[in-house]
Amino acid sequence: MTAALRKIDQAPFSQQLREATREDHDRANKSAFVTKILDGSARLSAYTALAVQHFHIYTALEEAARALADHPVVSRFLIDGLERVPALTTDLRFLLGPRWRELAIPRRTTVEYCYRITEVAQSWPGGFVAHHYTRYLGDVSGGQVVRSRLRTRYDVDGDGARFYDFSALGSPAAFRRRYRQLLDTAEWDAAERERIIAEARVAFQHNIAVLDDLDCVAGG
Repeated sequence: MTAALRKIDQAPFSQQLREATREDHDRANKSAFVTKILDGSARLSAYTALAVQHFHIYTALEEAARALADHPVVSRFLIDGLERVPALTTDLRFLLGPRWRELAIPRRTTVEYCYRITEVAQSWPGGFVAHHYTRYLGDVSGGQVVRSRLRTRYDVDGDGARFYDFSALGSPAAFRRRYRQLLDTAEWDAAERERIIAEARVAFQHNIAVLDDLDCVAGG
């Protein structure tokens, strides 16, 4: 083992997880669809399509969370203020109107993503945490850039953009520190940590597939 690999192997688990998924994270953030949302070349309908996919993904994730709420490790990650489905419900009612539920149709890639979340959560709590980490930590952080673009480029603030309002958590930086501490102190052995890292990469791949699929509706 090289000195660099040994240093990573001995690092806190949160750092190992971040380093192991860095390339996947960058691919998602630099996808054509996200680029069009951020530079304002996408239509607002493209953002609406993204909100629809988020609604289905977070419904699957938060239903799984409720089923695992009594698990001694998972329960520590279920932090007040994180749930996104209520905010997404408000956003979609604003973006799609009163018939939003019948209009909010998931894409095939989203259905596959939701199936993976549900399947893993039913059999493997550590795998659920991998999906939880991938979604929430990313949206608390990078999502704030999207929120700013919605306000400045699409004139959407408040309803329509509440998905990205994590003010109930307090300081985003403090939340990230708390979450990483939870990862670092969870009693997973080395083999389980490797499995969680692998599943986090699977979660990123599903997210990237959804974003690539949405690019056809982005315009620009």
